[in-house]
Amino acid sequence: MIMHTSRSIRRVLPAAALALLLAACGSSSHQNAAQPTGSASPSASPSPSPKPTGADDPALKGFYTQQIAWAPCADDPATDKVDESALQCGRLKVPLDYAAPAGEGIEVALSRKPATGSDRLGSLLLNPGGPGGSGIEQLQYSGDAYKDLNARYDLVGFDPRGVGASTAVHCLDDAAHDTWALSDDRADDRGKAYADACAANSGKLLAHVGTTDAARDLDVLRGALGDPKLNYLGFSYGTYLGASYAEQFPDRTGRLVLDGAVDPTADQLDLLVQQFAGFEKSLKAFAADCAKQSQCSLGKDPDKAAQKLASFLDGLREHPLKVGKDRELTETAGWTATLSMLYGNQQSWTYLRNAIDWAILRDKGDYLLNMADGYNGRDDKGHYSNMFDAYTAIHCDDPGAETPGADRLQAALAEAHEQAPLVSAHFTEANLFDPDCRSWPYRSTEQPHVVKATGSAPILVVGSTGDPATPYAWSEKLASGFANATLLTRDGDGHTAYNKSTCIKDAVNGFLVNGVMPAAGTHCPTS
Repeated sequence: MIMHTSRSIRRVLPAAALALLLAACGSSSHQNAAQPTGSASPSASPSPSPKPTGADDPALKGFYTQQIAWAPCADDPATDKVDESALQCGRLKVPLDYAAPAGEGIEVALSRKPATGSDRLGSLLLNPGGPGGSGIEQLQYSGDAYKDLNARYDLVGFDPRGVGASTAVHCLDDAAHDTWALSDDRADDRGKAYADACAANSGKLLAHVGTTDAARDLDVLRGALGDPKLNYLGFSYGTYLGASYAEQFPDRTGRLVLDGAVDPTADQLDLLVQQFAGFEKSLKAFAADCAKQSQCSLGKDPDKAAQKLASFLDGLREHPLKVGKDRELTETAGWTATLSMLYGNQQSWTYLRNAIDWAILRDKGDYLLNMADGYNGRDDKGHYSNMFDAYTAIHCDDPGAETPGADRLQAALAEAHEQAPLVSAHFTEANLFDPDCRSWPYRSTEQPHVVKATGSAPILVVGSTGDPATPYAWSEKLASGFANATLLTRDGDGHTAYNKSTCIKDAVNGFLVNGVMPAAGTHCPTS
């Protein structure tokens, strides 16, 4: 799930994103707001639309029966640690608009790592989060993380519609992204300028990149792969995508694992404020841990370390650190780097501690700026991926992005200051529009709601007690809403659980490979 704070962080992967909810549709689930005022959003239906018919729709049969032309992926010489050609790549054709499948089509980019064993179970689809995260890159850089699963499954990564190598959303050029991502100043019309840029560069795509349509693409992919049921492992925002699939196609769910869940019942303002509180907790935990180390530039008092860190980061607004000839570590970049590293485990905390020491003790911001660049999707040549463009488009297309009224904004801001006094110390109402969807030309006709997925196969939801980006309460909420789900808990800090706990990995693998659901109430340590 991707977290953004306007002063700092862009919600990233697999964190990667504020939640939203779905609904299926046999007709379009968005309505055009051709001249949005930013003052109110169109009315939204209180419940999901009727479930789509999928492969039973004659107009969609050709999509479901298409043959994917798999071939070795092109090797990228710039990535000397990864051999992309070891994977197979392909492309899936899907309708731009499921309400008009005979019209324009788009493509979903795929990668596949065939099962290594002879007793193959089928395909396992992976999603790293976001929205905006690349499943192709997730598989390319996964190493042996899914080795046991790969013995029985073809692992399939995909870039959802609007993302990466698929038919993608493009809004800003690299120079504009630099300003957007790293500047401490926010123009009042920034959201409108961004929406206008997206409309100019990706107009027809914008109304059709929401999670509901992406989930329908998953069902087309399932059919094209020849799998009678969908087996799926989704992280962060990927849990929202998986929940959308389960709601629309409950009878086609196989073994679904949703790790680091998003609460589908809350709108995006509530989710954002709850994220602030989650990162506040993790920031204090990191700073207290730093104070216990032999060297820590935040001092030896664990109760004061977090305040010292926040004061240093806030001070970058008036005194940014020069980096190279033409760059600097701004307040926004410093907070982005710091909060992004809280997604990880103790190893990432070590990297962050060293980078903060380097900045505070030596006035060198290069390590922190490099962390911010990685989070923002900026490479060493200054080129940005489309991750943030896709994030914004999907986020603003999904339910819960309507503009709240003045009283609610004031209440949310007060709650942010109370629950996250360090992270939100200088927040104003503008920070609660992140990204700013007020001028977005489309609105979902759906509202956030409980996802029951009645009739689905058993679903495994995984939550972590110290997860800053998708707080544990969200996993509890998602699991309790499903008609048939079990909650598995990791006790510990960091975002998502699968690669942070042997106990969690064994339980998830046992479910995906053998169909054995862990006992309700199971808790696992971080190790």
